[in-house]
Amino acid sequence: MKLATNTTVLTNGTLLDGNGGPPVRDAALVARAGKIEFVGPASKVPVPPPGVDIIDARGGTIMPGLVEAHFHPTYFNVAALEDLDIKYPVEYVTLLAAANCKLALECGYTAARSGGSLFNVDVWLKKALENDLCPGPRLAASGREICGVGGLMDWNPDFRKIGMDGLVLLVNGPDEARSAVRKLVKDGVEWVKTYPTGDAAAPDTNDHHTLCMTFEEMHAVVATAHNHKLKVTGHCRATEGIKNALRAGYDAIEHGTFIDDEGLELLLKRDVPCVPALYFEQASVERGPEFKLSQRVIDGHKETLEGGAESARRILRAGGRLGMGGDYGFGWNPHGDYARELTFFVKFVGLTPLEVITCATRTGAQIMGRADEFGTLEAGKLADLLVVDGDVLADISVLEDRTRFVAVMQGGIVKAGREARR
Repeated sequence: MKLATNTTVLTNGTLLDGNGGPPVRDAALVARAGKIEFVGPASKVPVPPPGVDIIDARGGTIMPGLVEAHFHPTYFNVAALEDLDIKYPVEYVTLLAAANCKLALECGYTAARSGGSLFNVDVWLKKALENDLCPGPRLAASGREICGVGGLMDWNPDFRKIGMDGLVLLVNGPDEARSAVRKLVKDGVEWVKTYPTGDAAAPDTNDHHTLCMTFEEMHAVVATAHNHKLKVTGHCRATEGIKNALRAGYDAIEHGTFIDDEGLELLLKRDVPCVPALYFEQASVERGPEFKLSQRVIDGHKETLEGGAESARRILRAGGRLGMGGDYGFGWNPHGDYARELTFFVKFVGLTPLEVITCATRTGAQIMGRADEFGTLEAGKLADLLVVDGDVLADISVLEDRTRFVAVMQGGIVKAGREARR
């Protein structure tokens, strides 16, 4: 191999390729024209000629860029769900979303799948990111979410006559469900996010065992979305809601909190990925009193935490796929803390660091439908990667410390980290 002068060489690091294989010590990676040209033992890379950029990993870790698989760019660290539709106008929400994207990239997340966005801001944010108008992760947009009338995201009483404009599309029956999807199709989303079940976060509306959409509504969403080549996911905590989503043809489920044996069999049969988003529950329990969450709500989060952790373990041990994404954007679970989800899955849920890294890279890319482009470090893929000053397998919590990042690269260009500040 001959190294060209428009090449970047990463050396002196332990390589984690994202596929879950054993780490490669004293590894190197060569990136040229935005893509990976070589990855493997440093001994196989020729001596770089003058003009080649060299990044020294300082004995740390070279790994794929992280994928935040449940990203709410327009959630602005609110103290309550209700703040989302009354606090700020769309103009300010858009600026906040751009700032959240910049922060995510600085935290090592080179890609993200939106789990719902106010005013369909993520659709336009994706265009801005792709045109280098602002920094941020490669983004999959989902726009406004779909919820059944009276469900988790429908809290404004009818006498106010204001609906839920900007936040969700409320549906009552299959026809309205089809209409809601068509509106999202017109605006250019990739994922359709729904609310089949409730959540402990909103006890006055419904708890996490409640169903918020009928099977007929969910099936109508899927049929319409799939007709337009879109994918469907849903906030699925209740056991029957999980199974309804899987029977209806959902392409992913969020949370999967109280999955039973039948649900697990359905999930594995169709190879549907699940994004548990569990650190949110831990943060809700720990910091709930600070934000005046009621004891009923905190107890609900405790139940969700325990049930969700057990479900996540069962899914992965049975051969299923988990993505990593933490529902960030609440006061007790703010943007910027994304990697706490990874530490949590090692220390509380009991996964190995290598399993968690694989979930947060390769599986995340698979969920986004872009595994052929990024998510693993392989020749021909985009040079989206993270260089960390530290042994991530020995202590995954180093990913929480942005000062430990030597470089965050996206398409072969250093976007954040120490190298970006040289």
